[in-house]
Amino acid sequence: MQWHRGVMRNPPGAGYAAGQEAMEMSATQSDKAEAFRALHREGCFVMPNPWDAGSARLLAGMGFAALATSSGAAAAVLGRRDGELTRDEALAHARGIVAASELPVAADLENGFGGAPEAAALTIRLAAEAGRVGGAIEDAGGLHDRSIYGFTQAELREAGVRRISLATSLYRAAMEGLCQAADEARRDGRFGLLDRCP
Repeated sequence: MQWHRGVMRNPPGAGYAAGQEAMEMSATQSDKAEAFRALHREGCFVMPNPWDAGSARLLAGMGFAALATSSGAAAAVLGRRDGELTRDEALAHARGIVAASELPVAADLENGFGGAPEAAALTIRLAAEAGRVGGAIEDAGGLHDRSIYGFTQAELREAGVRRISLATSLYRAAMEGLCQAADEARRDGRFGLLDRCP
């Protein structure tokens, strides 16, 4: 792994052969799903969050082996806050990201766009139809209802939950950096944030 302007990436041929290098152009969804499973079998890997088709292409070109949509990024593209998109809007956003790259794309599916398990199941099916090969359902109620559903860790394990995402914390940290950069550009007339990155 190496760092480039604050973004961790794999150099070509180093530890992600099961992902990007194993896929050929015009990979099917099944090919992408198998590459995604192979990445999980290999251990830890980094999945960046593109906010649109252009950033998906950029991140794929940087050597990442998989991408993950971000509900916060999808909302920001439309000038909204995280949690304010409808399921249809989120799925339309995902289709653009999936179409822009040959990489496997996992989904940030909010809370499944409904509190009931049936709503989450429908969202997962629709996400698969939109070309995604993996995803996460959050356990918070949404923008105006931040209560956590009453699941114990044992219940989550029994239901097959294998990891907890740090996506929200990372999104907030990224947005804080973006706001600092915007303030710096407005105040000083220059953008020096990248100069401070390793």
